[in-house]
Parts: sequence; C-alpha cells; structure tokens
Amino acid sequence: MSDSTGFFVVVPFFNEEKGFAPTLSALANQSDTNYSLVLVDNGSTDASLSIASAFARSTVAPQVHLLTEPQKGTGAASDSGFRLAIRRGAKWIARTDADCLPRADWVRNLKTAMCDEGLEFVAGNIRPREDEWPLSRTRRLILNGMVWLAENYGRLHRRGPQFRYPYFMAAGNNLAITAELYEKSGGFPRSAIEDTHEDRILSETVRTLTARAGVRREIVVYNSVRRVRAYGYLNTLRWYRNHGYRDGVVDVR
Repeated sequence: MSDSTGFFVVVPFFNEEKGFAPTLSALANQSDTNYSLVLVDNGSTDASLSIASAFARSTVAPQVHLLTEPQKGTGAASDSGFRLAIRRGAKWIARTDADCLPRADWVRNLKTAMCDEGLEFVAGNIRPREDEWPLSRTRRLILNGMVWLAENYGRLHRRGPQFRYPYFMAAGNNLAITAELYEKSGGFPRSAIEDTHEDRILSETVRTLTARAGVRREIVVYNSVRRVRAYGYLNTLRWYRNHGYRDGVVDVR
C-alpha cells in the first residue's frame, strides 16, 4: 500500500451516550489504526462529550482530535470536522456516523480505494446493524430492498450532461473524499438534517467536478435501524427521498 500518512476519519455526534461506545470500539479495533480520528460534538446535552473525551485520553491509536461545533446540524458538524482535518494535514478524509459500526477492514479498504487506486471520492456498502433489533430474514430482505430502491431511484432521476459519472448512492455514514476535492467542491453544506441531506448535496457537486469516483462493496459499514423502527419502512423511504415524512422527531434517539 502506498504511503497513507494524512488519512483522517470524521465522526459527528449528538446525544449518543446510549450507543456511542460500540462505534468508538469499532474504530479503535480497525485492522489498520494508522489514521487520525476527529470526533465532533454537535451540542450534546447528555454524556456523549464525556465519553468522547475519555476515549481520546485512553486511545493510543488512532490519534484522536476532539472538536465542538455549536451550530446545529450534521452538515455543520461534519464540515467543521473535515476542515479541522485539512488544517492538520489530511490528504484523504472519510466519514461515518456515531450510530454506525464500520467493519474491521473499513479503513484498510478505504485506503486501498483512495491511496492505491487513486479515487478522489468513494462510497461503500451499507448493511443493517443486527445488534439493535432482532433481524428476521424478512426484515433483512426489506431493509436491503430499501437501500436498493434508494440507489435505483437516484440512477433514474439524477442524470444530466453536467455529471461526469453515473449516479451512485454516497451516504454520509460511509464515504471518503480527498482534501483537495473537498475544498474544491465547497464541502458539506452547513445545514441541519431537517433542511437538507448534506451528503447528497456534496456527492452531486462532486459528480460535476471529477470522474475519479467509485463505489466499493468491500467497504462496509453497519447502519443503525433506529429510524426505521421509529418511522416504519415506507415513511423512512419518504424521509430519505425528500423529507416527505416528518413526525416531529428528526434526531431519532
């Protein structure tokens, strides 16, 4: 593998005290811990910041940077984390979320795609977590089918001559980008989740700037199913499509 010095991972978090530990453990137990981790507190009112601080003090590798972003929104928190990483010398920056479990080879496979293959933007494979909610074969099929529908809806509706490569879904919990392209694109919009999907805005902008992008199925993150449990299957799809469903609870905990 080529020199991967300058690889960073950003994780925004808000009120995640009940489930933060498994995410941090998954990041600490990567097969490749030669990276820097930026944890961005987005105004938590529970013990999340204390958990992050204790983790930063106790972890030798990866190196941990802790940041507080008071402006509400995953877009704002992620953007602050990415820009801190760039100031600290990042060449490649990945993101996952505080309710997700990156597989043990996640960082290694991201480095292969970016540092060795030379991709400027990469998205991975999202699978449902199985430790939060008993997943029968039927539930697993439905959840995987929801991801398939979202991907294929995008392929049908997000086309145009301005794009330099065909659509693929790049969710904020499993994507990476070069520092240079992040700055060129303008980065994540500093938005709240109920206003816009910041990962979608970034990925659509990137599609107009480079063809060196791809999706890699071996880059795996296990995603929380708590929104599905709160909203139901159909309403979750409506939420992710265009915020077509809202029940008053956006930050599902």
